[in-house]
Amino acid sequence: MHRNKKAVAGAVKINMELKGKTIVLGVTGGIAAYWAAEIIGVLRDREASVHVLMTENATHFITPLTLQTLSKNKVITNMFEVPADLDVGHITYTQKADLILVAPATANFIGKVANGIADDMLTTTIMATKSPVFIVPAMNENMWKNNIVQKNVATLRREGYKTINPSYGKMACGGEGEGTFADIEKILKEIEEFGLFKTKNI
Repeated sequence: MHRNKKAVAGAVKINMELKGKTIVLGVTGGIAAYWAAEIIGVLRDREASVHVLMTENATHFITPLTLQTLSKNKVITNMFEVPADLDVGHITYTQKADLILVAPATANFIGKVANGIADDMLTTTIMATKSPVFIVPAMNENMWKNNIVQKNVATLRREGYKTINPSYGKMACGGEGEGTFADIEKILKEIEEFGLFKTKNI
């Protein structure tokens, strides 16, 4: 796909922002979980280190082995089965992370974090971190527009979490609507524009 000079310049700037940084990528259980593979590729192309935390539901949509192969790091799916070199898993990942990016984020995950529920490796890590957290929702349009989901999203924003709204497009159910996974370049642009990596917030 052709890119103009402005777009290429923007990509170079993003590359400089991400180079040498550690991104913890959270993957939750929606059909958009397959985008995690491309996100890992894009981040590694920009010379970032990527560590993946998956919810159990996410493993039904894309395998941990796929994301482990792409990220070149152990993928964690169970907080009780962390590698031996991680004394307290979720604390270790909060110390590693320059940024936590949850993409995609389901309504279930959003509701848990908004209400202080930490019952898996991803949610406990987020509760313990002082690093910036970006959340990228993706779900059916009716779910996205549900008043409870919108209330939970508003709570996250009020508490300092950064959320990137889903796009309008073709849904997994066959129709079209607002709820599809946001464009990856848009995600990276919002991260870069926020200036996350000037200093590490831990």
